[in-house]
Amino acid sequence: MDETTTSEQLTALFQKDADSPYLIAGPCSAETEEQLIHTARQLQNSGIRLFRSGVWKPRTRPGTFEGNGTSAFAWLKRVKKETGLPVAIEIANPIHIGHALNHDIDVLWIGARTTVNPFMVQDIADALKGIDIPVLVKNPVNPDLDLWIGGIERIQKAGVTQIAAVHRGFSSYAKTKFRNPPYWEIPVELRRRMPDIPLICDHSHICGNRESLLSVAQYALDLNYDGIMTEVHHDPDNAWSDAQQQITPESYKQMISSLRLRKEYSDDEKFVETLDMLRHKIDEIDQELIDLLARRMDISERIGDVKRKNNIAILQVARWNEIIRNALAHGSEIGLSEEFIMKYLSAIHQESIDRQSQE
Repeated sequence: MDETTTSEQLTALFQKDADSPYLIAGPCSAETEEQLIHTARQLQNSGIRLFRSGVWKPRTRPGTFEGNGTSAFAWLKRVKKETGLPVAIEIANPIHIGHALNHDIDVLWIGARTTVNPFMVQDIADALKGIDIPVLVKNPVNPDLDLWIGGIERIQKAGVTQIAAVHRGFSSYAKTKFRNPPYWEIPVELRRRMPDIPLICDHSHICGNRESLLSVAQYALDLNYDGIMTEVHHDPDNAWSDAQQQITPESYKQMISSLRLRKEYSDDEKFVETLDMLRHKIDEIDQELIDLLARRMDISERIGDVKRKNNIAILQVARWNEIIRNALAHGSEIGLSEEFIMKYLSAIHQESIDRQSQE
């Protein structure tokens, strides 16, 4: 493959097609030359547009496989030559950038453990000034939207013009069905605030397992994500890192063929008319809800006055538990999830406390 082919492939970087999302796939880490080449060859005709692999692997604890470092670059160069696929690696500091540029890496990604540190992101941004190489910015490990946006903005200010945000879920101490709970509302708000930044779902790190990959990828596409990033290994059971969330190239092809890409718009007059009518009803209900919430807060302020005059504590745990029990019971009867009810109640309760705290 010559340089012109690579350039053409990168021209439409991170943009989905009318009938296919932007697909990024490859092993968690570059373990051996044989493993990398074997996986890349099997992915060559699967529709992927970018081959990913970790050269340096930041791990939670020492003593585990942390990547092969610079020795893996020759293997990636061979992947490009034999498959025609552009390649991407994770970088975590300016030194990594220098090595990547010296070995013709096409795309860089900033991992979640790096995005969480504005000092390091700024060091990376400074090293990228004058170098317009495409960059993927993963969300920070903690659920902090402004920190994610800040990382993107630092790379933008360095002059990088091709940037995408990668949603890989967020760390949580609580046990959930996900390795990293997605907290979908965070990337949705990112899309609202930065509509021109392509959004890619790294469902491998969200799931932490193979069983949920398809459903999470489909959910992301239903939310109008631009692409999907997947960890694929020719022998995932024996992978040196994140074995439980990697899949074979054959499984990957089957998964991709099962995905449905929704349209963004339709010119069908009946569809537009029906949607406008339903949205108008939503707007009316939203206005009613806001009016009801204003009335509720007015009563909360009056309760606060009564408590203050009688020297009573604002937080009444027994009353709060009673509200939760009643709301969850009623919500279950009418088909509202417990998670939704708790989010709603928590927001309402905190606003009530804030208002009752005002002198």
